[in-house]
Amino acid sequence: MRVLGMISGTSHDAIDTAIVDLRMSDGVLEAEVRHTAAVPYATELRVRIAAALPPGRTGMDEVCRLDTAIGRAFADAAAAAVAAGGPVDLVCSHGQTVFHWVEDRRAHGTLQLGQPAWIAERLGVPVVADLRARDIAAGGQGAPLVSYPDSLLLAGLPGRPGALNLGGIANLTTGGPRPLAYDTGPANALIDAAALAATGRPYDRDGAFAATGRTHPGLLADLLAEPYYRREPPKSTGKELFHSGYLDAHLARHPGLADADVLRTLTELTARTVAAEVRAHRIDTLLVSGGGVRNPLLMAELAALLPGVRIAPSDEAGLPADAKEAIAFAILGWHTAHGLPSTLPSCTGARGPRVLGTIVPGGPDTSLPPPAKQSPHALRVLR
Repeated sequence: MRVLGMISGTSHDAIDTAIVDLRMSDGVLEAEVRHTAAVPYATELRVRIAAALPPGRTGMDEVCRLDTAIGRAFADAAAAAVAAGGPVDLVCSHGQTVFHWVEDRRAHGTLQLGQPAWIAERLGVPVVADLRARDIAAGGQGAPLVSYPDSLLLAGLPGRPGALNLGGIANLTTGGPRPLAYDTGPANALIDAAALAATGRPYDRDGAFAATGRTHPGLLADLLAEPYYRREPPKSTGKELFHSGYLDAHLARHPGLADADVLRTLTELTARTVAAEVRAHRIDTLLVSGGGVRNPLLMAELAALLPGVRIAPSDEAGLPADAKEAIAFAILGWHTAHGLPSTLPSCTGARGPRVLGTIVPGGPDTSLPPPAKQSPHALRVLR
């Protein structure tokens, strides 16, 4: 089955797409990545998404308009992927998270916009969407869903491997017979907020501006006092906590800091909070994906904090670092189409494994494969 995976993450800068050929062989899910791309949001749409995210407020009229606008943008990105990479049998669209409701350490709901009917209408194939809600209904965090594909990948690696994604939020998956996965805290979310305030640009390219600054010990200590870091997993977070208003409140206690020093301190915050979790699980090989991989300063700080840990981009395992989450959602969609669960209770905290998502039919001539008899126990990426 050829599946198109799609996602726009917490950085809400682009729609990542990946076309993946997937097939089962002796209990191993074989994946061959055929095409990947990142389609930037139009500036006007990106600004509207940012305005709707916490700490902003928006009305239901704008939520409706955004659901349609994002859905059409996803449909355009899907059509571009098919034009470049060939036809697909199924699409799995994560959409754009605009709110992840966590209260009293429990996830109570989550909202992803990007109406999948626009994709189904455009391509004429079934679309799997709304993947997080079922896990939350079963008592889970609904995140990180990438933990299931991660666990399949890590099952084939020696030692004590882990997988780290550095998007807006950082999430870590551990290997072993009982994997754990959770959001460790911000990756780029606060860095991007500071870069936008200081430069008017949405991110600090290559960490170049931060590299000119110095870490401010007082601000770093203040940020590290955040209670989230001491909570036990399973746990998840997002821009509902780590947003520009959160950063402004901390900066108000440390007036007069140079912008470069703020960015350098936030980069160290990400490195320290991630490194603490990697050490806690005694991970010896760390496969890293997401936009943070392209930040040399962040990667250098991680390496300095994790001597003895081999840190490599997920490209080494055949999964392009910039498209790994889109590939992961292609894998999740394949499971749903075959009637297979794709969550791990040890990772999300749900009462049990669940088949994820809802399916939007593609048309009268499209159908799903018969249910599979068994779930895969490992993932092999073909190159």
